[in-house]
Amino acid sequence: MLKNLVGGEWKEVSRPALPVYNPATGEVIEEVPLSGPEEVGEAVAAAARAFQSWSRTPVMERVRLMFRFKELLERHFEELARLVTLHHGKTLEEARGEVRRGIEVVDFACGAPTLLQGRTLREVSSGVDQNLFHYPLGVVAGIPPFNFPVMIPLWMFPIAVVAGNTFVLKPSEKTPLGAVRLAELFLEAGFPEGVLNLVHGGQEAVEALIAHPEVRAVQFVGSEPVARRVYALAAEHGKRVSAAGGAKNHLVVMPDADLDLAVPAILNSAFGNAGERCLAGSVAVGVGEVGPELLERVVAAASRLKVGPGWEEGVQVGPLIREEHRQRVVRYINRGLEEGAGLALDGRGIEGPGFFLGPTVLDRVSPGMVVGREEIFGPVLSVSYAQTLEEAIRQANAVSYGNMACIFTQSGRNARVLREEVQAGMVGVNVGVAQPFAFYPFSGWRASFFGDLHPHGPDAFLFYTQRKVVVERW
Repeated sequence: MLKNLVGGEWKEVSRPALPVYNPATGEVIEEVPLSGPEEVGEAVAAAARAFQSWSRTPVMERVRLMFRFKELLERHFEELARLVTLHHGKTLEEARGEVRRGIEVVDFACGAPTLLQGRTLREVSSGVDQNLFHYPLGVVAGIPPFNFPVMIPLWMFPIAVVAGNTFVLKPSEKTPLGAVRLAELFLEAGFPEGVLNLVHGGQEAVEALIAHPEVRAVQFVGSEPVARRVYALAAEHGKRVSAAGGAKNHLVVMPDADLDLAVPAILNSAFGNAGERCLAGSVAVGVGEVGPELLERVVAAASRLKVGPGWEEGVQVGPLIREEHRQRVVRYINRGLEEGAGLALDGRGIEGPGFFLGPTVLDRVSPGMVVGREEIFGPVLSVSYAQTLEEAIRQANAVSYGNMACIFTQSGRNARVLREEVQAGMVGVNVGVAQPFAFYPFSGWRASFFGDLHPHGPDAFLFYTQRKVVVERW
């Protein structure tokens, strides 16, 4: 059974446990304990003790340790990618991309000497100067989702600790192995005991973390209902909170689009990571006369995608995380058919072992349908149609989410209209996944995000620090 990391020591947990599966085979490969308030309290106490000295450690020493951690991540790059594939199921190529994007955030965190700089203005009044300094908050917590077990923890604790905070990480109980390995490498890099602590568990552990009086801020990434709950609970307890939720991302294809570029990008967006990502393309909107050809080419290309275990050569779509999640996605497909959608490609017939579902394309989907407005989180692409760009944008804005929207066009005007009018925080032009690099914020809008400061980028340094203004006369 996995252990908690508390104050630099891996501790056994005498609590009920859940199985950790290899989703491609259905085999149990580990057990994860369900920690409660007592275990959470021990981890927070260890983090609070470490904060006293860590917060006063010179920033250059903190950065030197972070560079050492980055070097270890690079050295163990392939191991981390294979670990992601083992217990999440995504293909090795996708897992390598995940690890690389995580390391890019560590790269960004190493810029702390610049990013933590304050501001000074002399002579704001006669003989008076004014200064602004950034101070760490104290003990902070991170709650990542199952779908990126290495990348999203690396969105969280590297920036937090390099800013002088100490951290309690509660990884997903479905995919905890990536976070455990990151914590082992973090200790190997030489960080002091208690700077990073790790507590396994589910809802009970999450609520205990949020309610703990010494936890100053909580960063969460997950589904919209849970993000909304975390945001409300954190606010109730007076915490600073960043809660990224779900998505229903629209990919608008204009009549002038280069379909040789657009179709592969749409397939990667919709079916990459088996659709289990908040930047997955959910709805492809064919505008004007391009609609029939778009559907035909998407279906033809999707039907050729290879489904199987992520470590096998040539596999493009891995399994879903659990059998119950696969059944949930199947229920969405069935619901779409009941609501009048057409079944252009059916991926439901794949046999186990493993939790597999093939690429599925639903045709003639509208925002009024459940499959047109709710996040499915599986390899299901809905196709809808619009006569004009403005109508396509209205379809995107009709759903409650606002994570991402993309357009495929050769017209700068079209791209600008979408950029200005769509209610989404991340916009792609001739790309299917508009994922910001580490030095920009992951900027979801509306029901895709609850809070003020977004993950990574300059927002993250602001989230993990508090500002102090000093007005002085000598």
